[in-house]
Amino acid sequence: MRGISPEVRRVNPKNFFAELQRRHVYKVGAAYAVAGWLVVQIVTQVFPIFEISALAQRIIVLLIVAGFPVALVLAWLFDITAQGIVRTGELPPSGEAPEVRRKRLVSDRKLNYVLGALLIVAIAYFAAERFGLIGGSRKTSIGTTAINSKSIAVLPFENLSEDKANAYFATGIQDEILTRIAKIGALKVISRSSTKQYESRPDNLSEIAHELGVANVLEGSVQRAAGQVHVNVQLISAATDEHLWAESYDRKLENIFGVEAEVATAVAEALKAKLTGPEQQALEQQPTNNPEAYDAYLRAVALWADFDTIDDASKATRALDDAVRLDPNFAVAWALLAQIHSMWYFWIDPTPARRAAAHKSLETAVRLRPDSPDVQLAEAYYQFWVRRDFDGARRTLELLQSKWPNNSDIAETLEQVAIHQGQWDKAPAYINRAIGLNPRNRGLRAEAAWALYRATRDFSNALKGYDQALEIWPDDKNLIAGKASVFQSLGELDRADELLKQLRPAAKDGFVVGTICDQAKLRRRYSDGVAILRSFLNQADSLSAGERDSYRRSLADLQRLSGDLANANVCYAQLRGELERKLTEQADDADSNSELATVCAGLGDKQLATRYIERAISLRPAAEDAFVGPAYEEKRARIAARFAQKDVAIPILEHLLKTPYVESITPALLRLDPDFDALRGDPRFQKLCEDNPL
Repeated sequence: MRGISPEVRRVNPKNFFAELQRRHVYKVGAAYAVAGWLVVQIVTQVFPIFEISALAQRIIVLLIVAGFPVALVLAWLFDITAQGIVRTGELPPSGEAPEVRRKRLVSDRKLNYVLGALLIVAIAYFAAERFGLIGGSRKTSIGTTAINSKSIAVLPFENLSEDKANAYFATGIQDEILTRIAKIGALKVISRSSTKQYESRPDNLSEIAHELGVANVLEGSVQRAAGQVHVNVQLISAATDEHLWAESYDRKLENIFGVEAEVATAVAEALKAKLTGPEQQALEQQPTNNPEAYDAYLRAVALWADFDTIDDASKATRALDDAVRLDPNFAVAWALLAQIHSMWYFWIDPTPARRAAAHKSLETAVRLRPDSPDVQLAEAYYQFWVRRDFDGARRTLELLQSKWPNNSDIAETLEQVAIHQGQWDKAPAYINRAIGLNPRNRGLRAEAAWALYRATRDFSNALKGYDQALEIWPDDKNLIAGKASVFQSLGELDRADELLKQLRPAAKDGFVVGTICDQAKLRRRYSDGVAILRSFLNQADSLSAGERDSYRRSLADLQRLSGDLANANVCYAQLRGELERKLTEQADDADSNSELATVCAGLGDKQLATRYIERAISLRPAAEDAFVGPAYEEKRARIAARFAQKDVAIPILEHLLKTPYVESITPALLRLDPDFDALRGDPRFQKLCEDNPL
């Protein structure tokens, strides 16, 4: 008991709570809690406006919390009386002079009034904040977050040229300005893919800013005629509609290069965002001095930013080829060319020629300007998409974040690297950062729901992710199909049917068509899938080679399952010949080996099917690619099940049920999928079909 006041030791435990009341400990504690809460609200809402650091805010909050027990102890030991602050035991209430007692009661009433007033203020503040009557933390489209006063969205620039074919020039100028602003670390900048859906000069500016989670909007227009370019830009505060800054630039076409840097610098100054030395240098660097090369580059930028078809990507690469031909030292154009070739290699054309084109473009860009963020991003893409060097890509991207803090593609690619490396705990932070910078991007929302949660079998969060996206885009076919695929994984086929029956997919909606065919397979209504695939294959001219082959393979599978072996075998045989020819040129293409394994299994060739799928697994094992590798193992299990190799299939499936990967297998899918019919009746397999088998 040493160190505690003798007075405290004298307190009778039976009268302890009465003593707390007599010494005003209750009142002081309540008053401190309310006042402290109000101070915390002021600190967290007001301090960010004046750029007071988060560390200082945390220290103040911790001091307030630490002061609470101190206030209670002081209330116990001391009292405020007419004679001043005295030790509580020095003036007991019994025997008080009437005048002293009267003054003490008046003091008590005043304390009650103050406490009541503080409670009323606290309740009023909470209600106002709850119903959106005050500012501070405002609910945006990506959640309840405080809107950064230095946040900005660059809306599409209006094309005022008489020749409407010059629309690409306005788009390219806007994109280049946005790219430069996005490299300023003191700003938060929304990606173009989230702003491109809006008009150039919208009437509902505050609503758009709210949807994007920004405080400021940059509008602009571009007019090009007879070698002259007129660019008009204005920075607007969304909350007040106040014009914070505006400027017009009249330049000859050959002098247009510096406008983007001037606009970015002026925006930073208007928002009081301090530029670092490297940022200032990056802004001042001109990409080229050749106006014709720059024009070709802007055409490519516009095409790539809005590409929807392979033809768009082809036109973009041709425009970039023109740009680097006109200026062989145009490093940024070489970098964009390397990016496009790298992504094209992975998704569409994994040929030696495409790989060589990506390598040549990157090598040239690195030689010309190795420290350029654009060049370093191209290097990361090449490492990830072409070489599958996940460690190298991660290191490059992590270093690049500080140079290009507002690039959502960097955060998104880091998320993809993380899941391919099996680092599922790191992936959510990356994808959430990407969504914060690109809140109206449907692909990112679908990625968050599908790749992260479905792969890890966190179906509750997967459904929440799809529902959040569907609140923004309620009619999006891919999002609806994605949500239906979650219900398929859960075995809730009736709920999947309710979603899928409202969809009317086009031939290009590959994911939607695939989900509908999966439903037909799980329901064993094979004719439904056959009908839709045949109708789209009759529109073969509108499909890419990859889409056409995918539809043909699915058609053959459904025909085989329905008992139409003659037509199935014709389709399988055609695919087999094409894939074998492809593998003579690309023997190390894991996807082609996997596809050929499926085709051979469909034709009943167990030996070849096993050989090709094991080749695919060896080319991309799960130990090297945690996202895709297990999918090849699942296909190995399906092929084994096709030929009733229970001792091969069941151990693989048991392992996969514990493993996160793309389109993870689930107990419900094991129960429903006809591919596993040959395993039914085996007690080991039946155990795997239970909802909690492991």
